[in-house]
Amino acid sequence: MTKSEPDPALLALFERIDRACGLGCDGYKQSCLRRRLAVRMRACGVSTYDEYAAVLDEDATEYGRLLEAITINVTKFYRNAETWGVLRDKVLPELWEARDGRVRCWSAGCASGEEPYTLSILLLDLARSSGTSADNARIDATDLDGAVLARAREALYRPTAFDEMPATLTKRYVTGSDSRTVVPEVKSLVRFQRHAVLRDPAPAPPSDLILCRHVVIYFDRPTQEQLFQRFVDALVPGGYLVLGKVETLVGDVRTQLVIEDTRERVYRRP
Repeated sequence: MTKSEPDPALLALFERIDRACGLGCDGYKQSCLRRRLAVRMRACGVSTYDEYAAVLDEDATEYGRLLEAITINVTKFYRNAETWGVLRDKVLPELWEARDGRVRCWSAGCASGEEPYTLSILLLDLARSSGTSADNARIDATDLDGAVLARAREALYRPTAFDEMPATLTKRYVTGSDSRTVVPEVKSLVRFQRHAVLRDPAPAPPSDLILCRHVVIYFDRPTQEQLFQRFVDALVPGGYLVLGKVETLVGDVRTQLVIEDTRERVYRRP
């Protein structure tokens, strides 16, 4: 087998993982995927792909640990405060006025819920400041990892999860001390759903705002282009797409979106 030829055992393992988890391994950067696999293989004390496949056969819970290693659920409330500042000061007020409070959002790759709950807090605070109600706002929060979605629904966090959130918002919408949670009003706007972003249709299109931050960097370019087109198709005219600060648009969608904030990776569909 030459260096350019794929390892049959690795391809068979990818197929196994796809069937079990719906991950879509063929869309990930292969170097990244192999590194994540290596982490779990070392943890399991095996050195070959066939041996790791045998571990998956013997212990179905290993799929969950592998999925968490691949999807890297690292997040906080109000992560990248400058981005949330743009949403708070410009994007959300504009959408709120245009939609009369019926703002429809999608947090794609929501992990353990910090991002959609932060968005819910900002919508509630916007409603509070304008003397209206957020009852008609909706946030669809999706992730492939069922275990982290369970934690998101439980909504119990360490105090350090709120380090980046303004103290006024934390005081108003967060309760508890050693273990903290958001108030029921914050939870009420968010609907969590298991979803494979590379395979499943958008959860409830059309959306006014799509957040997909620190996700697409793990995919190869053809998959990124495919994913960006899905997001554009799911946006209403005038809707916004927000990416992570190290991510940028590629492909034909660059002609379909207008950049509103270069630094914070905020784009709008005309």
